[in-house]
Amino acid sequence: MPSAQTSVVEMPSGKDVAYENFPVGSWLLPAELRPYVAVFYAYARAIDDIADSAELVAEEKVVRLSGFERALLGGEIDNPAYAKAHAMRRSLNAAGITSRHCLDLISAFKQDAVQHRYADWPELIHYCDRSAAPVGRFLLDLHGGCRLGYGPADALCNGLQVINHLQDCQDDFRKLDRVYLPMGWFHEEGARVEDLDRTAITPSLRRVVDRCLDGVDRLLVEARALPGGLHSRRLAMESAAILDIARTLVARLRAHDPLARRVQLSKVDYALCCLRGVASVWI
Repeated sequence: MPSAQTSVVEMPSGKDVAYENFPVGSWLLPAELRPYVAVFYAYARAIDDIADSAELVAEEKVVRLSGFERALLGGEIDNPAYAKAHAMRRSLNAAGITSRHCLDLISAFKQDAVQHRYADWPELIHYCDRSAAPVGRFLLDLHGGCRLGYGPADALCNGLQVINHLQDCQDDFRKLDRVYLPMGWFHEEGARVEDLDRTAITPSLRRVVDRCLDGVDRLLVEARALPGGLHSRRLAMESAAILDIARTLVARLRAHDPLARRVQLSKVDYALCCLRGVASVWI
């Protein structure tokens, strides 16, 4: 149970690893590294929940995220409200990993607090470079890196982020007045932001969604090189599984209406994606 002081800062959403589009700390990863992944996920979930809270005003979100930033950098030592940031700092020190990835997440989530629209695809990807890519970069650093650098991992994580934006596009609009689909594409396709509040997708909004999926497809093409470039065979299997999950979700989002209900994979679908990914590396 979190302490009363902890609850003043954190805003638990109830989301957990089952909500994510990727296996968090799965059996595919080396057992000795899973605790580091668990600490990172707990930290990222806590600050993401603050940014996504419908109960906090933007200024209060920024204040709380700034507290996490100070704690991550060695401040707020006596404040248990930032326990997850303190644990993250200790974990990073033990693993010899830079705090840059965790700071980038805070930067993105502060942006979430104050920016609710994105003009075009490059602006959206610039946000994803700080809200999603740091997750992959942390995992690469933890597992010995990639011969190809961060690029393919960035592409995979950013693609997953846009997929998540499409899955949650209606909830984001209704609860937070937040829209991650590029505004320029709304104008070009004759769609309106208010279309996100409908019970069924309009033809013009469908075209906007499909353009986003085209962008994800391009990212996943770049990401295909990731498993083969990794030094860790276990992380290669995990990344191949995530690639399969991403491609499957793209196909589902093209075929189904994300406004009618959240487009996601069943446990069986998810398991099949993981098996195909592991097999592609194993073979």
